[in-house]
Amino acid sequence: MKELQQLIEAEIRRFRFTNQPRSLYDPIHYIMTLGGKRMRPLLTLLSYQLYRNDPSSVVPYAVAVEAFHNFTLVHDDIMDKAPLRRGKATVHEKWNVNTAILSGDVMLVKVYEQFLSLEPTKLRRVLALFNACAAGVCEGQQWDMEFETLSRVSEAQYLEMIRLKTAVLLGFSLELGAVLAEAPEREQLILRQLGIDLGIAFQLKDDLLDVYGDKRMFGKQQGGDIISNKKTFLLIHALRRAKGKTKTELSRWLSAKKFDNKKKVKAVTAIYDSLGIESLTEAAIKAYLDKVDASMEQLGSSQKTAALRGLINGLSGRQK
Repeated sequence: MKELQQLIEAEIRRFRFTNQPRSLYDPIHYIMTLGGKRMRPLLTLLSYQLYRNDPSSVVPYAVAVEAFHNFTLVHDDIMDKAPLRRGKATVHEKWNVNTAILSGDVMLVKVYEQFLSLEPTKLRRVLALFNACAAGVCEGQQWDMEFETLSRVSEAQYLEMIRLKTAVLLGFSLELGAVLAEAPEREQLILRQLGIDLGIAFQLKDDLLDVYGDKRMFGKQQGGDIISNKKTFLLIHALRRAKGKTKTELSRWLSAKKFDNKKKVKAVTAIYDSLGIESLTEAAIKAYLDKVDASMEQLGSSQKTAALRGLINGLSGRQK
């Protein structure tokens, strides 16, 4: 795993451009070197390694996935008006919104440029899969923004939104490695679904940790979703379960224009506690992780699958 991470970081360091104007290209190097788990390119390389022993040959394509992920972060931060990314100023804050938009656009161009060295038959297949994935991510982001104006969102709507916005890219990451390795088509599809189920579990865990996580380990403001009335899995089910006085109190906090953040987080968390929302969410996470385990079982057991399973366990086992 460490060797794969070193290969990824070495390739990312090559994302330093001599092109002009510098103000267009420097933000790309900046966002790409801010760090992060690099889980998407790692998933691609581990998937490839299930079938081939030369992961270094496909590192540029794995890093293309990371470049696309960071492209979405640059644009998402603009839409969310986010001041920080991984503890540092976001691109639009460090430069400006217009530069961030253009730099993000160039990053997307670079993704396609990374793929162009593929042989024609693989290139056609990879671009078809990538285009479907990229469109899905944008659709998911749009649904997420539209949910802000809806009074109610169903569980099915929410799960579809996070499938598109978050999970399909993990699915593509794993499927890409299998395609590049010329794995059996059945196993390519298994790996795609594995990534999607993992992505949904990962986002549900994020929802849970936003409320119940240790902020020192979680890395962001605790209760941020409650403060902003974000329609997470937890809130959707609280709205469905709440009755009588509990429903009235929850509605009051959701409609309040002025409030003390700490008081709101404490009050809504108490409502979640009374409705059993934490255990309900944990059960949903477990159900998706069980699907991931079932997919892993279909891939068999070996030293190579153990490496992939190790990464998956690390991603899904965030501590509260």
